[in-house]
Amino acid sequence: MKNILIIGCGLIGSSLLRAVHARKISNNIYIYEKSKKNILIIKKLKIGCKVINKLKNISINFDLVIFCTPMSQYSNFISKINKFITNKTIITDVGSTKELSSKKVKKQLKKNITWIPSHPIAGSEVSGAEYGDKNLFKNKWCVLIKEKNINKTHLSRLRLFWKKLGSKVITMNSKQHDIIFSITSHLPHLIAYNLVKTATDFEKGKKYNLIKFSAGGLRDFSRIAASNEVMWRDVFFSNQKNIISAINLFIKNLKAFKRDISVKNSNKIIKKLIDTKKVRKKIISLKQDIDKPDFGRS
Repeated sequence: MKNILIIGCGLIGSSLLRAVHARKISNNIYIYEKSKKNILIIKKLKIGCKVINKLKNISINFDLVIFCTPMSQYSNFISKINKFITNKTIITDVGSTKELSSKKVKKQLKKNITWIPSHPIAGSEVSGAEYGDKNLFKNKWCVLIKEKNINKTHLSRLRLFWKKLGSKVITMNSKQHDIIFSITSHLPHLIAYNLVKTATDFEKGKKYNLIKFSAGGLRDFSRIAASNEVMWRDVFFSNQKNIISAINLFIKNLKAFKRDISVKNSNKIIKKLIDTKKVRKKIISLKQDIDKPDFGRS
């Protein structure tokens, strides 16, 4: 791809910038970023990318435009890029939900423009250009959303782009994607936020110095709860239906645990614990485990 535009250069955007440059996928990388801090960090990398200050009066023919911003900002950017993108441009993103955001994007994009959402299953609880990593996508899954009447040539080009970054690429439709990730990613983040809130509420109520004695469990969950709050608000709202269903199932299982503990039902508790260990072994066998737990960061 000759010309690539990355909109938003926080953790994911700056990691894309580093990875595209390191793997020589394009010599013409353009970025649009409002944060002066992030721009300064990017310039210090001396990658040679071009910073665009305003998305207007642009005469460049972009092969690929990637949204790396919170999903609530997509609408604002589409109205601007509509003025210079062509039917040869592929528009994609790195957001964590797809069905609702895709409907909104396709409604706004001008006709004959290819929109193929991407979801690289990579990330961290930290945010900002300083944390970018050229190997962030290496050996990680990247989901491409394949809907009816998709431009197969553009899909192949986008698949190749992610493969060159080191990703393992898979396709699915947006509905399937949002159901799967409501359980594997969105619910774990929600639990992490709520667990940390529960710990702090408990600490205030009992006046214990609880956080000081955080064991591995609370410590690891707190890492997830440190994730970007705007991004995760957008995720929760844009996948509302599936996340609420996941919460309801979680509450049902939590109540069952509570009931079994209350009556000291040893057999049921032991069975639950054994069954969950089987899932852990399956995760390891599928090589989804890493050195540090990340509870589905994405």
